[in-house]
Amino acid sequence: MPMHTHPNGTISNGVKSFPHAPQLGKTYHALLEQCRSSPGHVFVVIDPPDHTPEQVKEIARAADRAGVSAFAVGGSLGAQGKLLDDCIDAIKSVSQKPVILFPGNIATLSPKADAVYFMSLFNSHDPYWISGAQVSAAYPVNKMHMETIGTAYLVYEPGQAVGWVGSAKLLPRGIPYLGAVNALAAQMLGFQLIIMESGSGAPSCVPPECIAAVRKLVHIPIVIAGGVRTPESASACIAAGADVVHVGTSIMKAAEGSVEKAEQLMRELVAACKRAGKERAV
Repeated sequence: MPMHTHPNGTISNGVKSFPHAPQLGKTYHALLEQCRSSPGHVFVVIDPPDHTPEQVKEIARAADRAGVSAFAVGGSLGAQGKLLDDCIDAIKSVSQKPVILFPGNIATLSPKADAVYFMSLFNSHDPYWISGAQVSAAYPVNKMHMETIGTAYLVYEPGQAVGWVGSAKLLPRGIPYLGAVNALAAQMLGFQLIIMESGSGAPSCVPPECIAAVRKLVHIPIVIAGGVRTPESASACIAAGADVVHVGTSIMKAAEGSVEKAEQLMRELVAACKRAGKERAV
């Protein structure tokens, strides 16, 4: 006997249809709304082993005043345990902005964070980085009741340390459509977000042509990471179609001089991204 879905979400035998279907998490839903209403956001990347909790507080206060949209915490194999928890606590003691884990491996997990990029290094040669690490992390993440953001992690030339560690088949900067079809496949598989990564400390970020090619094919948020050093480079990323830029190295280098210098750079980055986002929306 055929069963029909009724407006109340039941089928003809009275059983609820997919009562436990995945729902959008609070952090991801807020990110979508931000990107729809005003594209062009800056997330500050903080690597816990590099900073004391007091230093993290100073940087987070400055970032909050500068108008950044969120914090991405992680990025190294040492970002775990008490170091990770203390870093998140330090941020949350001075800012209400979301803290999203940016894991380097399965140990970069903490229930103190608002969400985690549940990442697959989509163009890796090694199955561990595509799905193995995710299988290992899934049950602990579930037990922690953490919000996950399904993230396709696309690593471009030069790749830096993440490309080497993750055995990435680096996406070429000069052939934009290759990254674009990878992103399209990720969207078709149900990923919620794309990170286009050049590697921490890369001399430059993913080229605007590559970003534009991805934007033409996908409607999920695009984050640019690695090599975003200046307001000009951040603005170019947003103008090309990105929704968010991750900035870490340049801010931390500025903070070595003074937190005031770091705050000024963050203000300039935020302003540049907002302008580019408004111009793109016109």
